[in-house]
Amino acid sequence: MTKEVYNRLEQYMLSQMGDGAHDPEHIYRVLYAALEIAETEPETDMDVLISACLLHDVGRKAQFRDPSLCHARVGSGMAYDFLLQNGFAENFAAHVRDCIRTHRFRGNDQPRSIEAKILFDADKLDAAGAIGIARTLLYNGKETEPIYTRAADGMISDGTKSDVPSFFHEYKRKLEGIYRGFYTAHGRVLAECRRKTAVDFYEALFREVQEPELAGREKLNILLN
Repeated sequence: MTKEVYNRLEQYMLSQMGDGAHDPEHIYRVLYAALEIAETEPETDMDVLISACLLHDVGRKAQFRDPSLCHARVGSGMAYDFLLQNGFAENFAAHVRDCIRTHRFRGNDQPRSIEAKILFDADKLDAAGAIGIARTLLYNGKETEPIYTRAADGMISDGTKSDVPSFFHEYKRKLEGIYRGFYTAHGRVLAECRRKTAVDFYEALFREVQEPELAGREKLNILLN
C-alpha cells in the first residue's frame, strides 16, 4: 500500500469519527495491534488488513443516530462503496467489507479469513485490560449509565444478575469473558497479558463501593434506632 492510498483511507476514517470511546486513537491502536498479530500470520494480505482496520468503525455515527442499526453491517457497506468509488477492485472491496461486517463482538457473523480474524482480535484487544476498562467507563459516561445499580434486595449488584446498563453489568456481560473469544494464537497471548489488570480493577472497585456501604448501613441503623 502506498502512502497516498493510506492517507486517502485515513482521511475518510477521520471524517466519520465522532465518539470518544471509538475515536481515531482507537482506530490506530487496533491497526497497530493488528500489524503485530499479522507478523505471526504470514498468509495475511496486508493491504486488506490495513484497509479493514482503518475503516472498521465508519458506521458508528449511523448506529448512534439509530441504535437499532449495527455499525458493523452499516460500516461494511460504507467501506465497500468508498473503496469502489476510489478505484479499488471489487474483490478487494468485498474482502474488506466482509472483514468489517464480522468484527463486532456481539455480531452473529463469524470472521472466516485470516484478515477478518486479525481485525476481530485487534479490536477485542482494545476492550481488554486497562484500556478496555477506561473505554467502557468513557462510554458509560457518554450514555449517562452509572457505575453500578442495585439488586432487588437493595444491595449493590455486582453486575451478574442485572439487566440495567452499568459499568459492572458491562464488565460481567462482556469484559470478563472477552479473553476466551480470540481467533489467533498471538491475539490470545496479548489479551492474556492484560487480563489481570482488568480483574484487579473490577474487584477493587466493587470492594470500594460495597464495603463502605455495608459498614455505613450498620452505623446508620444504630444511629436511627
